Amino acid sequence: MITVVGTGTGAPLPPDAGAALAGAGLVVGGRRHLAAVTTIPDTAERVVLGPLAPALDAIEQFLEKPADQGRAVVLASGDPGFFGIVRALAERFGAERLEVHPGVSSVATAFARIGLTWDDAVVVSAHGRDLRTAVNVCRAHPKVAVLTGPGSGPAELGAALRSSGRVLVVASALGAGADSGAGSALNTGAASGSGTGSALDAGSVSHSGERERVERVTPAEAAARDWGPAVSVVLCLDEARVLSSMRAIAGPPPGPAQWALEESEFTHRDSMITKFEVRALALARLGPRLGEHVWDIGAGSGSVAVECARLGAAVTAVEKTLDGVERVRANAAAHGVDVTAVHGAAPTVLSDLPDPDAVFIGGGGRELPAIVTACARRARRSVVVAMAALDRVPAVRDALVAAGLDCDGVLLQSSRLAPLPGDVTRLAATNPVFLLWGVRPPARSEGVAQ
Repeated sequence: MITVVGTGTGAPLPPDAGAALAGAGLVVGGRRHLAAVTTIPDTAERVVLGPLAPALDAIEQFLEKPADQGRAVVLASGDPGFFGIVRALAERFGAERLEVHPGVSSVATAFARIGLTWDDAVVVSAHGRDLRTAVNVCRAHPKVAVLTGPGSGPAELGAALRSSGRVLVVASALGAGADSGAGSALNTGAASGSGTGSALDAGSVSHSGERERVERVTPAEAAARDWGPAVSVVLCLDEARVLSSMRAIAGPPPGPAQWALEESEFTHRDSMITKFEVRALALARLGPRLGEHVWDIGAGSGSVAVECARLGAAVTAVEKTLDGVERVRANAAAHGVDVTAVHGAAPTVLSDLPDPDAVFIGGGGRELPAIVTACARRARRSVVVAMAALDRVPAVRDALVAAGLDCDGVLLQSSRLAPLPGDVTRLAATNPVFLLWGVRPPARSEGVAQ
């Protein structure tokens, strides 16, 4: 058996975990954990956790020894089954050979420090992963916990969220003893540490000489700081929406019960709105999801942008008219979602935007081929274009193909039920719309901007 013990957020070890350590023949853990535990026998072999593969090899070699050599014990931060080493151990040795004693995770501890529930929080790891996923989740949801790592700490997160209106709560060295400003109140002035931690941890905990700090900062303030190596977790909050009603399902809110909403669900001008039949297929080809970024170009009312945000994506809506920008913001607020509305004309304004996973283009006029080209070069996954003019279809298709996307499309023609006098019904035809989409094949996705 391999005993896995979660520690490091201030809670004492449970008695059975202490007994396992007292009988250990091999103890694997971070330097700080090995130094903090006093019950390890002098005869036990100690392996300082750095790269994962050598540690797993050491455990495997120890398990081949006679049983009287003692237990194999692994020390990890917080709850080792939560973005922790339990996954790697189970894959290598089998879950049935693990005896896990979880501690309190850094996420639970950080939310406890500021007096917030977290059953409705989204937890995302940026340790050893692309920061853009965490950024997109933070832009889309009001309560997010980010597990940080080298190059993906509070400074980098803050730089990416400068214009988001969010507040960052940076929790450092959790469990190491609180400074006077820590606890349920938020400390706003202390120096702190950065988003690191081993690849086996849900954020790092304490380092020599560090004291626990919980600090509330703006993204700009976070971006201007050198946080050092002791950040446990960063909470990203939309303070106007952090409190929610009691729920039965933990995690982000379930997806909407309906999509392709009626046009009447949106404020729009002179029927300048993507009709719900077109929107339904566009959403299917865009595939907006949690952790991704979608552009809505020529947003108009923002109906596509709002629907993508309702499905969990971070969304940027580009609109060239000021009244259109305000309309997008109003529709987003009415549906309780965040949409970043950008005033400007594509393709010029696109150079300042973060790269998208998917793009919907619903306007463009004569500039449409150039807009499609600019979007298709930067989209990681797909571009969907809606147009009424037959003459523009060949140029749009050529632009998608030239950017390396597999192109397909359809002409959508629908007729809706409409009442007539005498309690009878007729079919009222809507204007036909061409919908083209380009999808980046997996084999060709490596060259896309990261």
